Amino acid sequence: MNPSIPQRLRQTRRLLRSEGPAGIALRLRERAARALMPDGAARIGVERGDLLRAAEIASGGWVLPDPAPWRPGEPMTVAWVCVPPGVGSGGHTTMFRMIGALEQTGHTCSVYLQDHHGWEIEQHRRTVRQWWPWVKAEVRDLAFGISDAHVIMATGWGSAYAVLASPAKGARGYFVQDFEPSFYPAGSEYLLAEATYRFGFHGVTAGRWLAERLRRDYGMRAGHFDFGCDLEHYALDRTLDGARDRTGVCYYCRPSTPRRAHELAIMTLDLFAARHPEVDIHVYGESPPRGLPFRASDHGLLKPAQLGRLYNRCIAGLSLSATNVSLVPHELLASGCIPVVNDAEQNRVVLDNEHVVYAPGTPFELCDALCELVETPAALRTSRAQAGAASVGSTTWKDAGAQVEQILRGVVAARTSAPVAGQA
Repeated sequence: MNPSIPQRLRQTRRLLRSEGPAGIALRLRERAARALMPDGAARIGVERGDLLRAAEIASGGWVLPDPAPWRPGEPMTVAWVCVPPGVGSGGHTTMFRMIGALEQTGHTCSVYLQDHHGWEIEQHRRTVRQWWPWVKAEVRDLAFGISDAHVIMATGWGSAYAVLASPAKGARGYFVQDFEPSFYPAGSEYLLAEATYRFGFHGVTAGRWLAERLRRDYGMRAGHFDFGCDLEHYALDRTLDGARDRTGVCYYCRPSTPRRAHELAIMTLDLFAARHPEVDIHVYGESPPRGLPFRASDHGLLKPAQLGRLYNRCIAGLSLSATNVSLVPHELLASGCIPVVNDAEQNRVVLDNEHVVYAPGTPFELCDALCELVETPAALRTSRAQAGAASVGSTTWKDAGAQVEQILRGVVAARTSAPVAGQA
């Protein structure tokens, strides 16, 4: 039964009180997007043609293309297929760091954008050049196909179908930064995402936990790179007095990404604010769509240099993840800000750092962890900040890039018949 106009008006008044105009606008955008999407594969980001080609490959025994001609030791060409990057996207930043590392060692990369919304490619190129200026890779439209390469990398489960369907030469790689099936409830998207781990691609994963899981649960060949840290922007500011100038706590706000547990973070900070109303709370990233129940400074989207300064003014930072851990804890540590993280296998395996504070994923226990940090005597807080920064002081993205290069060279070599010495 459709609601009447008076019922709709009452609903709107209730939503205005509870969520505000921004919350209603978000609801309307989500509803409009759902209404415009057709039923079937396209609704969840898979092209029908890619599915038909995937069916052919599956029925033919999962035979994948070989790399373009290559000799060991020669530079590689690597094609990366991804969705268009949003401003400040962490996942794209990690990918572009790896592309930059490959380019610095003589390899050639290209980026193919899989845009389901019809934006002009020049708009995306401007975003890439503005936010990731170190990247030299040509940015192309996937709609015009993929050129032959030594490696063709999928970077998410939707792009994996396009990479599988492409007739281009190139060993198939899969840049896996998280366990994407868990982004969805049990259903079509979960199963479609999970299926990509059985495509026969070689995984290159962010951290050891993902590689171990893909090998164990799906028999997928996979290697991993360790998280680096941008030490140019995230470092201990020794001009500050740690005892006097570190006065707050911070939280990376990402309500659009359920795996970052936004609601749990807000409940935690609400309890913390009640116990420590004198401590400043800093929120950055996305603005909370429904406001906050406690006093806080909303900084919006910050660039790395701005983030480094904010972290140096905070005692602790709340960083939650229900799946693979984010880059935030390492960046907090490098700046002397102690991360409070929900206790989970993936977080402990990937971070592998004794200076991270873990707590069970409940608001009251996470709140206790934050309170313990701000209640610590000032001298101990200062020494803890220094030790945390030192623990990641030699962790660079250059090292991670070298790991990725080694994995890709191995993948190409394994799929290439090297010529016999003395033969052309």
